[in-house]
Order: sequence, then structure tokens, then C-alpha cells
Amino acid sequence: MADQAASARNPSSPFASARGHHVAVRVPDYAEAKGWYTEKLDFRVVAEWSWAALQLAYLAPPDDDDFYVELFGGGNPDPGTYYTNVIDSLERPSYHHFALHVDSVDDTLAELDRRGVTIFGKPFDLKEINSRLALIGDPWGNMIELSERLS
Repeated sequence: MADQAASARNPSSPFASARGHHVAVRVPDYAEAKGWYTEKLDFRVVAEWSWAALQLAYLAPPDDDDFYVELFGGGNPDPGTYYTNVIDSLERPSYHHFALHVDSVDDTLAELDRRGVTIFGKPFDLKEINSRLALIGDPWGNMIELSERLS
């Protein structure tokens, strides 16, 4: 990161074994959501199960077994607010997005555009974290950040 020193690691913390594992995404239509994530983002279905009248799945990126998107599908969820741009999405406190690292934000956006994925604005560089970023949205307004490490 540019001009910032990260806090020291703390292996003696009682939470030292904590690692990122998954993010849960609530969707009204399980089959449609599973199709969108597998067809548009090439995610793979790792596991599927039912719970409390919902259908759930762990989906993993094409070549990553360390991070999952957990789909919660079915029922009648409140549709919430569907944002059409990032600035408006910053107005209310809540879950905002999850991020995926990619080798090239621009190349990834070109393919996602070809696949008909909603893209929120143009990519931008954020020197404070040495990254090029862009945001996309699934059909239910869940935002996904794409992040590329700058040299």
C-alpha cells in the first residue's frame, strides 16, 4: 500500500486463526442466481443444501478454493434498494459489496460487458491502496468490486 504501514500481525490474538471464508448473498430466485454466478462469472458450485425453506449453495471462483459466495435463495425477501451507481449506494449503512482480485480490471470488464453484466461507471485507480478498481452488479443489486494490484 502506498505510504501506509500496515499494523503488525498479532499471532497471540485469540482470533489469530480467523481467515476469510465466504460472503452470503440473499437472492429471491435461487436457480436464476446460481445460473447468473456460474454463467456470467464462471463460478463453480461447491456444495448445495436446503435450510429453513431456503435453497443454499457455496459457489467458488473458477480457480480459487479459499473463498466462496454463499447464495441464500427462495422465499420472499424484501427487495431492498437497487442501486444504479456507486455514489448513491454510499448513503445508507449496510453490507456494501464483496471484492474479487483479478489480473486486469480492464480485460475483466470487457468480458463482463460482452456477457451483459451491469458495470457501475468506469474503473479508477486508488493510489492509497495501490489498486485499480471497478464495481459490477448482479441482477438483484448486490455489488461486486473488481480489484487489480498496480505495479
